[in-house]
Amino acid sequence: MILQAHPTGNAFVRALASGLADARMLAEFHTCLDCPADERWLRILPGRLRSEARRRRLPAAVKPYAHLHPWRELGRLGAARLGATRLLSHEKGCFSVDQVYQALDRKVGARLPALPNLKGVYLYEDGAAAGFAAAQKIGLQTFYDLPIGYWRMAARILGEEAALSPEWAGTLSGLLDSPAKLARKDEELARAGTVFVASSFTRASLVEAAQVPGDVVMIPYGAPSPPAGASFARRKPGEPLRVLFVGSLGQRKGTRYLLDAMAALGAGFELTLIGTVPDARCDPLAVALRKHRHIPSLPHSAILDEMTRHHAFVFPSLFEGFGLVLLEAMACGLPVIATPHTAAPDIVREGRDGFVVPIRSSAAIADRLTWLATDEDRRQAMGAHARTRAAQFTWTDYAKRMTDTLGSRLARRT
Repeated sequence: MILQAHPTGNAFVRALASGLADARMLAEFHTCLDCPADERWLRILPGRLRSEARRRRLPAAVKPYAHLHPWRELGRLGAARLGATRLLSHEKGCFSVDQVYQALDRKVGARLPALPNLKGVYLYEDGAAAGFAAAQKIGLQTFYDLPIGYWRMAARILGEEAALSPEWAGTLSGLLDSPAKLARKDEELARAGTVFVASSFTRASLVEAAQVPGDVVMIPYGAPSPPAGASFARRKPGEPLRVLFVGSLGQRKGTRYLLDAMAALGAGFELTLIGTVPDARCDPLAVALRKHRHIPSLPHSAILDEMTRHHAFVFPSLFEGFGLVLLEAMACGLPVIATPHTAAPDIVREGRDGFVVPIRSSAAIADRLTWLATDEDRRQAMGAHARTRAAQFTWTDYAKRMTDTLGSRLARRT
């Protein structure tokens, strides 16, 4: 039996929790919020908070195992709504993301000794130090999920980027982490018996760890089904190639290089950016947002709808763990252009359903977009191949592979 904990319960967290529940391996699932099936009370919430609440709905199979710790996360959402930035300040704010993660981690650590039949704990980066310390005291196996590359490689790459693009440096929030937070990341990694990653890039980043884990398992995430009844965009003669990006608009995602590529291409191409704007001032981004179509936030279903209305998806990230939007875009029939610092080398077949381009290469992005714009039949064929490829990565398969692997580790220890 395994205890699993994560503050927000995103797609891959929910998929694993469902798999563990179905396999009767889930002892408890700890998170902050769970939206009830009865939505009448949601009517009192503003639209954005209503959408956020729906994203926090646990699968039916997981609800019986759920233990909720809502107050600090509710404080974070409320402070964000009210613009109380001091309460949300990086690491130190009482309602910051870091404080939410650490509060849940402490709750888990205190809970473990009360569960006599527990065999292991499955925890996530930035929320595992206290839980793993408590688990090791009572002889439990420790399973660690690293959803993004290891921090030392991130610090190196983002430090280089700050020097290359100083006007974007303020958006590189990963460089703000304190020595104490980085030491906590290393403590979590050192206490992990098995480390789970979703891409070969994340696995490769671990070579820079002070203590390289002995058991690293790579299992890619899953893709959603395209919207029911979706028709995929076909480009008419003379129509601009509609290019889409989804993600936060900081420079870790390589935003500058996409914008430079679009500037080089000029007429015949249109860009839509879906994502939040960093708090730090960035004049080039502010200029770009006045020029291109920008949508700060959308429900997940609406993002998928937007994908079906575009012709190509670009994800030029400098440092990623996987990039779920890649599989989502492919499932919606979009050829993708992404860097090797994502899951693209694991899921994209070069020239068949997308392209893998070097990081920091606006020229390569512009070249591939030009290629897609020159032959609509080829672009359509690539979109069809992308849909077929994405269908090979399902959340059901992800859950099964994860539970099988966890079951084998528990049996081996027994």
